[in-house]
Amino acid sequence: MIENFLSSWHLFHNSYLAGWLIGLILALIGVLVVARNQIFIGVAVSQASALGIALTMWLGAELPTGLLLGFTAESLSPVMAVIFSMIAALLTVPGGETGKETPEAITGWVYLFAASAAILIVSHSPLGLEEIYRLLSSSIIGAGANDVWIFMVFLLFTAIFIGISHRRLLLFTLDPAMAAAVGMKIKLWGLLISAVLGLAVGLAIRTSGMLYTFGCLVLPALVAKSLCRQVRAMFVVSPLVSLGAGVFGFILANHYDFPPAQMTVALLCLCLCLAWVWRRICRELKKVF
Repeated sequence: MIENFLSSWHLFHNSYLAGWLIGLILALIGVLVVARNQIFIGVAVSQASALGIALTMWLGAELPTGLLLGFTAESLSPVMAVIFSMIAALLTVPGGETGKETPEAITGWVYLFAASAAILIVSHSPLGLEEIYRLLSSSIIGAGANDVWIFMVFLLFTAIFIGISHRRLLLFTLDPAMAAAVGMKIKLWGLLISAVLGLAVGLAIRTSGMLYTFGCLVLPALVAKSLCRQVRAMFVVSPLVSLGAGVFGFILANHYDFPPAQMTVALLCLCLCLAWVWRRICRELKKVF
């Protein structure tokens, strides 16, 4: 099994590396998302990113090249994916809601609007529909060397940001009122975290698709939450779970000829079920002893 995987390395190494790097990035950011109980923000932001790509494809087909400032739809789609995902993430910042609407209500609206609008925009384009369905189903095969370098740099940036700011991040995540009392600008921190989330999702979804992006964002962090007593430890456990599932998932997918993204997400779901069972067993043992 491993020999077959290694024999495919020279053909798909960029896809493998990009997938693992995406998983590590999203697993780190996902700790903040899960700790703040904002799990469905990830799927809404991912869907908004797909809307940006759909809009770019429509503009490329309907408008002359000159109106796109010489850019092609293919070159603009990653930019639009990032822009739309960051807008969606910023719309759902807690404390920034419009009127009496809660962040959960806005998250639901963002997801439903983006999901419906993306299909409507490309409904008369067979190639456009195929691309949107590919994004929704997830496929990491086809990532290039540039993608690997981009995600490597972003992972380094994310790790440094969390390493430097982890105390303030933990305080803001666990007790926003206390964070405000000690002088932290919680709205600014909320905007910053949402911007990083939107940027990560926007960059990832063009390469890995929505299923893999959303799965790596929330599932490793949920596993870590079930296994760890402190949020600080989740920043270590979550990326380890993501990397382990990613490596094992890609090996299994290569051996049995399955899609690697779906295999990895399925393994992460299995890990979460096992983590829930383990937590339940630990609770019952505590009651007994």
